[in-house]
Amino acid sequence: MLVTRSYEREKALLYAERYAFSQNPIFGNFRGIGGNCTNFVSQCVYAGSCKMNYTKTFGWYYISLDERAPAWTGVEYFYNFLIGNEGVGPFGKEASRDECEVGDVIQLGREKDGYYHTLLIVGFEDEDILVAAQTDDAFRRPLSSYNYDMARFIKILGVRFEAPSSIDCFESVYQGLGIAEGVAEE
Repeated sequence: MLVTRSYEREKALLYAERYAFSQNPIFGNFRGIGGNCTNFVSQCVYAGSCKMNYTKTFGWYYISLDERAPAWTGVEYFYNFLIGNEGVGPFGKEASRDECEVGDVIQLGREKDGYYHTLLIVGFEDEDILVAAQTDDAFRRPLSSYNYDMARFIKILGVRFEAPSSIDCFESVYQGLGIAEGVAEE
C-alpha cells in the first residue's frame, strides 16, 4: 500500500544552499558531458523527499555514475517522471508560475531545441523568482537573468512510500555520507 507524505521544501532549500557551488561527494558530476543541472536538482528534490523510485528505465534513482535512471540526469526524463509518477517517490504536476513555492522546479527551453535546463526555486524577490542551479552554479539567481524562450513549472505535490519511513535520510545525504532511505516499519 502506498502512503503519501509532504515534500519537505525546507530540506530541499537547505541542500541547494549547501551544494549550489560545490559537489556532494556521494553523487557524480556531469559537467562537460551534458551538464549537471538536472543531477543537482534531483539531489535537492531527493533531500526533500528521501525516496527514490528504483523502477528500471522509467524510475528516478541514483546508485552510481553508471547505475542511475535517465530521469535523474535528463531534463525531459525528469519532467516525465515527476509529472507521470504514480508509484513511490516524489510526484508533481505542471503548474502556473503563481502556484510555485520554494522547492519546486523550473525547466527552461528554446523553441528550436526544446527544454534544456533544470532549476530549483529557492525564493522570491519582488516579481522575480530566485533559483539555484549547477553547471552555471547559482544560488538566489533571478530567473529574469536567464535567456530562454519558454519555461515550465513543476509543482511537487508530495512523496509516496510503500510504508512509513523510520529513518530520516536527510542527515546522511546532507552531510555527504551516503544514500540511506528509510526502511519499512514492521
